[in-house]
Amino acid sequence: MTVRSDEARGDAGGNTGTGDAIVRDDTGVPTGAGDGGGEPDARGGTEGAADGEKPLGSRAPHFIRRSRPLHLSWQVAVFLVGLAVVVLGVIMLPLPGPGWVVIFLGMGIWATEFVWAQLALRWTRRKVAEAAQKALDPRVRRRNLTLTVIGVALIAALGGWYLWKYGLVMPWKIDED
Repeated sequence: MTVRSDEARGDAGGNTGTGDAIVRDDTGVPTGAGDGGGEPDARGGTEGAADGEKPLGSRAPHFIRRSRPLHLSWQVAVFLVGLAVVVLGVIMLPLPGPGWVVIFLGMGIWATEFVWAQLALRWTRRKVAEAAQKALDPRVRRRNLTLTVIGVALIAALGGWYLWKYGLVMPWKIDED
């Protein structure tokens, strides 16, 4: 990996006189380090992702990313495997099984290769963290506890009324003939 500043490069770099350092990987592709993360790196993502998150882009091995046809076939395979897992999760939603967990697993498979899936998972993680933080708020916890107590009392009152009115008889009739 080599680092050269714009002043050292002169006019050859295109950004003369700014003093920004450009980091290039072994293939000569700029990685964007030193300029705030604005330039895409060798994987198509950007360095310097917010809040210490991984940069966006393909996580395929370097030898696969180096060859365009191999990388395209890799992306198709990752998409098909992720699609199969997501479809399995959707099928599990009405059936017994961890449907949502399997759907998010499929999204995780897609996120190894596709930026849109990485962004969707980041958004989901952020919303889950916000909801967890909100649930820990003492006022919200007190409200939820109050609503739970009211709900349990209402169900107990309705159950007591049913037992007083009808006794321990079920609402359906089963004739044993």
